Amino acid sequence: MSEAVAYLDLAAQMRPIRGEVDAAIARTLENCSFCLGPDVAEFEKDFARFCGAQHAIGFNSGTSALHVAMILLNVGPDDEVITTPFTFVATSWAISYVGAKPVYVDIDDATFNLDPAQVERAITPRTRAIMPVHLYGHPCDLDPLLEICRRRNLKLVEDAAQAHGACYRGKVVGTFGGISGFSFYPGKNLGAYGEGGALVTNDSALALRARSLREHGSTVRYHHDEIGFNYRMEGIQGAVLGVKLKHLAKWTSERRRIAHRYHELLADTPLQLPREADYAQSAYHLYVVRHARRDELKQHLEDNTIGCGLHYPVPLHLQKCYASLGYQVGDFPVAEKAARECLSLPIYPELTDAQVDTVAAVIRRFFH
Repeated sequence: MSEAVAYLDLAAQMRPIRGEVDAAIARTLENCSFCLGPDVAEFEKDFARFCGAQHAIGFNSGTSALHVAMILLNVGPDDEVITTPFTFVATSWAISYVGAKPVYVDIDDATFNLDPAQVERAITPRTRAIMPVHLYGHPCDLDPLLEICRRRNLKLVEDAAQAHGACYRGKVVGTFGGISGFSFYPGKNLGAYGEGGALVTNDSALALRARSLREHGSTVRYHHDEIGFNYRMEGIQGAVLGVKLKHLAKWTSERRRIAHRYHELLADTPLQLPREADYAQSAYHLYVVRHARRDELKQHLEDNTIGCGLHYPVPLHLQKCYASLGYQVGDFPVAEKAARECLSLPIYPELTDAQVDTVAAVIRRFFH
């Protein structure tokens, strides 16, 4: 039996920064700043700087941030938003929450991201925006999408929930469209100790309204300018994220190093390995391999105490919740094939070389 390797080990991340985090949380408790407050404000300022943006607005989740992004862009009933069928469902939730319709376009086989070449023919008079997802930490090819948006007078919203620190043509993702949404779910590259998210923009008017919408439609207490939401980030999450943000660049570098070690160790296996496009620097939120015998390989890894995951086994156009959209099996063959073949291997900054070697050795035994 091989040495056990966890798919994700948040405790290993916490141990070396425990003192910093405890001190930050203690200050929050001392100040009783539990809802928004100075820790969230400081984190927002630092995260905006990290993204190269003017504004970052903290939310209670990435889903909430994307929901508000749709409202800010005046997307509503009878409108359509083009997006990917191969991602976590929250991307489509944001569209559905405002009464609009998700319109799916198939993905690129190499990057798993929205295929720009197929977007144009999905546009109708009802299309209001395009929402690509930087899946697994690999940036979308944004230039052709931005060109389509320019020509067709559409908005671009980046779902960067998995892509903290990923770069497109040397620039950190999150500022190419008018608005972007990030998630700080605990397992993300930058994860809170609970739920959290952020909306990032360079538009001061949108930022002001986003802050109001997340706090019951109010900028002055007990005065409500429009129907809003209780989408505020908790003070403790702001404190934790403020500490962890200082380590993110180092953690991203480690993720990339581990990914390249996997590349080398698995290069001569039948697996299709992740590939970075020439315009991209992936943040490697996930290290996803592909093979037609995915389910057998997954069972083999689990039998040998190696953690692994499926992201994502059912594409969104085939989910029961979206049956009313009328999509059928075969509509998006690249996404459907990816859903059958993708397997996520352990990747996190604290993963040791010995553990990576173990994972690779178990995979090689499966094929040889």
